[in-house]
Amino acid sequence: MSTYRYAQGTEVSADRSRSQIKTALMRGGATAFAYGQTSEPPSARVMFEMTDRRFRFDLPLPKPSDREFTHTARGQRRAESARVNEYQGEIRRRWRALLLVIKAKLEAVASGIATLEEEFLAHVVMPNGQTFYEWAKPQLEIVYAHGEMPPLMPGTMPALPPGTSS
Repeated sequence: MSTYRYAQGTEVSADRSRSQIKTALMRGGATAFAYGQTSEPPSARVMFEMTDRRFRFDLPLPKPSDREFTHTARGQRRAESARVNEYQGEIRRRWRALLLVIKAKLEAVASGIATLEEEFLAHVVMPNGQTFYEWAKPQLEIVYAHGEMPPLMPGTMPALPPGTSS
């Protein structure tokens, strides 16, 4: 059973998608843009600055040795050229999907549907280099495991609502 994924079969290169991401972000108000790629684990990173904040999107990339590229849906081994084509196609598709996500967030901000912070909060880079999501994820696990909010700062009492006293 095959399911359609956004931009499946695209011929738009990853370089072109990265360029379009940069253009969309700069038009949306970004003042800086950068990207990088690592091989272990395979991933790409898009970073930008906007309204005195830094943002980061991490794009997980597949390994060329993943079975979806080395074998057909029926389990037959692919020829090397077919494997490379399938792999490169997935790389192109993922970059197109990232472009879609970023453009949709920018449009929501431009249309007044959401603020920049609401749309991009998970991707804000904190002073320690983590994204807000990476920092908040363990906090969410605590909240849901115990059913109560952790203190804002370790070792402090929760703040009282305005107008109340202890």
